[in-house]
Amino acid sequence: MPLFRKKTAVGRAAYDRKKKTPAIRASICTGEKVAGFRDKETGSFEEIMLIRSEKDLALFREQFRIEEEIPVFY
Repeated sequence: MPLFRKKTAVGRAAYDRKKKTPAIRASICTGEKVAGFRDKETGSFEEIMLIRSEKDLALFREQFRIEEEIPVFY
């Protein structure tokens, strides 16, 4: 039994499009980017995955079937 193994994205194929919108939060200081969903009512941000490259962003778009432009906020 391996002690450390790669986590798989289980049950992440959908999100409530009426209540949440996809967004990327970027740090001004470090440039780190995190993809997730922003609640339309409260503005709270739910982190889903770290974006290190365009490949990670493409994976995020593919997992959640996102076609539109994803806004970036700081």
